[in-house]
Amino acid sequence: MMRDLKKCHRYVMVALLMGLTSLSPLANAQSQEITTLREAREAAEIRDQQRLIELLDDQAALEEALEQARDRQQTAQTRHDALQAQDAAQSIEAERLAALQSEQGEALSNLLDALNQHSNEVRNALGEDSWLTLNENVLPPRLSDVNVLEREVLENVVDRLATLTRNTGNAEWLERPVADASGEISLQNVVRLGDFAAFTNTDLLRQDEEGHLTVLPRTPAEIADYLAAYHQGETRVMVMDPTRGSVLDALAQRPTLMERFHQGGYVGYVVVALGGIGLLVALLQYLYLLVTSQRVNRQLKSPDQLKGHNPLGRVLLRFEGMDKHQTPEALEARLDEAVLAELPRLERGQPIVKLLAAIAPLLGLLGTVTGMIVTFQAITVFGTGDPQLMAGGISQALVTTVLGLITAVPLLFAQTALSSRSRHLTHVIEGQASAALADHLEAQQPSQDASVS
Repeated sequence: MMRDLKKCHRYVMVALLMGLTSLSPLANAQSQEITTLREAREAAEIRDQQRLIELLDDQAALEEALEQARDRQQTAQTRHDALQAQDAAQSIEAERLAALQSEQGEALSNLLDALNQHSNEVRNALGEDSWLTLNENVLPPRLSDVNVLEREVLENVVDRLATLTRNTGNAEWLERPVADASGEISLQNVVRLGDFAAFTNTDLLRQDEEGHLTVLPRTPAEIADYLAAYHQGETRVMVMDPTRGSVLDALAQRPTLMERFHQGGYVGYVVVALGGIGLLVALLQYLYLLVTSQRVNRQLKSPDQLKGHNPLGRVLLRFEGMDKHQTPEALEARLDEAVLAELPRLERGQPIVKLLAAIAPLLGLLGTVTGMIVTFQAITVFGTGDPQLMAGGISQALVTTVLGLITAVPLLFAQTALSSRSRHLTHVIEGQASAALADHLEAQQPSQDASVS
């Protein structure tokens, strides 16, 4: 009987599909021209009819679908029962909490409000970037969702406040992931000094917005020495910033000597280059004068052995080669000529050093003017609201002036040293030449007196 009913049901479904198929050409009577589209639609309807007949004939597939539907219904019923049980448990808990709240009275309710207020104040004062938060679960919990003050809640708040108070005066070793300047994260040993600072053996640390530890872009050199010594246990002295980072940030942003040099721009580069050239010329000439002084001193110790590798020896050799029958005035003129011939070598490099010493401050003044022009241009475009926009021009103006003065001062000292050394050698040569001329004239004086007599 059941099988006959299923066959009747199948025939009815086929008849309905046939009827829908026969009505579709009537519904599309206005588009008789589109024969291709109609034929495609009819072919699709025939395929759908065949699939439906196959599905009705596949008894196993129908039973499997029915079994799956029953499983889903059973799962939903189980979930429904669990939710009802949970709702009943929550209702019982709510009734219990309401009873406890009614028993506590106004005093405990006020105590809960006071604990909630103080807990929030502590969390807001410390924030998420406090060094005390490096330890997990140290901040007191928020009690805004607590309706009944229970013993466990009170003990938790008191314990965490006591832990915070103890940690503010302790130095602890922690092992935490730290991101270096390149962004690479590694597990490192970190020292936390209360709520003032945290550092590794080489760098100070800071916390980003997400609470991750990162090294400062630049740890001041005078602080890095203390970090290494404290980290290794060699000292108990440590530098701390009472402003909670403001002074350290200022020290970290302080430019190095090389960065200050680059702030001078192209004018600063020119000033330093000219200064380097002047100092190099002065150094080479001073070395030449030192060697010449040593040779002249050796020549003074052996006046009978004249050598041509020093100016005194060359002057005396030239005097020895002169015609001694000339008048004293002619001999003196020839001797002065020989001395003057040695002066260019002794005074070599002094004019260029003196010139560079005079030009360096002028170039520094030029850099000052160009830096102020850049500053006024920034003020014209952006106004005076942000001082950092004017800092570049002001830095160039000041740094070039400093570079010009720093370059000029050693050049002046170098020029003075060269001048004094060359003047000393010149005096020695002139004195020895005059002495040689005087000795020659005194030697000729007796012979002249004898011929006169």
